[in-house]
Amino acid sequence: MKAKTFDRKFDSGEKIVDQLDLSKARRIGTDAKRVNVDFPAWMVDSLDREARRLGVTRQSLIKLWLAEKLDVVTRTVETSVDHEHERRIDDLRRHRIVDDR
Repeated sequence: MKAKTFDRKFDSGEKIVDQLDLSKARRIGTDAKRVNVDFPAWMVDSLDREARRLGVTRQSLIKLWLAEKLDVVTRTVETSVDHEHERRIDDLRRHRIVDDR
């Protein structure tokens, strides 16, 4: 099937999954990469206690907490950037550098 035909079918909502080879599909950016981090002993003990309490491994707990923190940080940065962008646009409008559209 040519790309144009595939795109047209997809855009019109037709079923295209039968045209895909899903055996080789993968999510981008999910490949594991090993890192080594040194933690103080008291922190490892605390992580182990919390991991046991939740019934997960220490590694899973660290991944979960890091993912949660990164999500909050990313949303905070995006919000800050949005507010800064809006402020700059308002400044430009006040100085009649951009028009109100």
